[in-house]
Amino acid sequence: MPDYMFMLETRLSPEQNAVLAQVQQLAQEHGVNVYLTGGAVRDLLSGLPIRDLDFTLEGNPLPLVRVLERRGARVIEQETRLQHFELLFAGDVEGSLEAARDEVYAVPGGRPHVRWSTIMEDLRRRDFALNAIALSLNPASRGLLLDPNNGVADIERREVRALTIHCFTNQPVRLLRAVRYCARLGYRLEGRTEEWFELALERGLHRQIPPADIGRELKQLAREGNPSAVLKAWDEHDLLPVIHPQFQHRSPDYEGLARLARAAGTLMAAGIRPRLFAPVLHYVFARLGPRERAAALRRLQFSAEEVAAVTRLDAQARQVVRTLKSKALDAPRVACAFLDRLPCELLAFVLAEYPQPKVTARIRQYLTRWRPLRQSLPVDELKALGVPPGPQFDAILEQLFEMLLAGRGKTPAERSRLLRQLAGVREGEGRRQAVPKKKPVAAAVPAGTTRPRSEGRSAKGRSRLKASRG
Repeated sequence: MPDYMFMLETRLSPEQNAVLAQVQQLAQEHGVNVYLTGGAVRDLLSGLPIRDLDFTLEGNPLPLVRVLERRGARVIEQETRLQHFELLFAGDVEGSLEAARDEVYAVPGGRPHVRWSTIMEDLRRRDFALNAIALSLNPASRGLLLDPNNGVADIERREVRALTIHCFTNQPVRLLRAVRYCARLGYRLEGRTEEWFELALERGLHRQIPPADIGRELKQLAREGNPSAVLKAWDEHDLLPVIHPQFQHRSPDYEGLARLARAAGTLMAAGIRPRLFAPVLHYVFARLGPRERAAALRRLQFSAEEVAAVTRLDAQARQVVRTLKSKALDAPRVACAFLDRLPCELLAFVLAEYPQPKVTARIRQYLTRWRPLRQSLPVDELKALGVPPGPQFDAILEQLFEMLLAGRGKTPAERSRLLRQLAGVREGEGRRQAVPKKKPVAAAVPAGTTRPRSEGRSAKGRSRLKASRG
């Protein structure tokens, strides 16, 4: 039997493992059962990178969410009715917490009645079998794989299989989702599922997808490694006009999306993982005018902040390009500080949309030299020299960084020497010595007065004096 916990922990990043341990501990402290579910388990079994951590609890997740917020997590989106919380955990880890639930439909396609349930009932009400697998994180069953719908077999067969004949009737957005999974994973629709899919299209269910559901599907599109492949797959099934009627005549900017994918790859090679929501949506709606694009985003119920992020992206990028081309950034330290402050998605968009030689050269120099140099600053060595963290600590590192940019400190020995000089530690000394406090000086005796005879003598001296007098 495979050791799924070992597989999971070796596949996760250190930050993801820290989140996994934290959620397990909190669930145990609050007395609720917790399971890893959805895409994380599917990607684990498929051998794909695990992008986010989705946790399902047999109980209320809100108390855990509040604790996680105090520890640095941020709620990105929440559905109070479903007790579902999308989170950005500490360490820049994406994921979610939700309550296990069952959905009962009085009639197919109607509004479901939601009731809280066990994990097995939750898995049986899901969309496709490959998403209906859970991994127990509880002490008594940790590492147990729960697969009531035989989704593991579907992953082995590379198929997307709906769990019920009413799958697309109950939630028409699953038409978009099924095609997205096939395009992303390289899977095909299972035989019966394909029949139900075609029947749903014949009945026009794709024209009944709620705008908010389309918006959520576009957010998932922005997280895909190859959004162009998904958009083209939707187009093959005549699903693009569902997003906007103009897509019957105007296609998304596929070339721009390809450039964006290459730019994202450049950033990821440098250890930066950009979130490409705004750039992807910019290229999806690139053929629409500015007002038409903003109206389309509002219709899909994106927030005002999200609409602004997309519609203002190009103007922000042009301003960045002007700054990068100016003489104000000729000094590497200034250019590095400027690029450090830029949002990653804006940096990726500038690389994709404005491939001008001077701009590209500065960004690549930042990615390949300046940023790695800053990340390699000897923080631990400075602490070992006795300098406590604080403003002076940061100033010493900044001075050293400027020296390195100027070409000094090319060898480890030379860097150590520079660091000791900046920290005020002489060669041969182990740690910087704290300045000793001065001893209090005895008060001066005013003129015309006499000091008591016993003052200033030791206790032993005073005892000898008494003995001589006696």
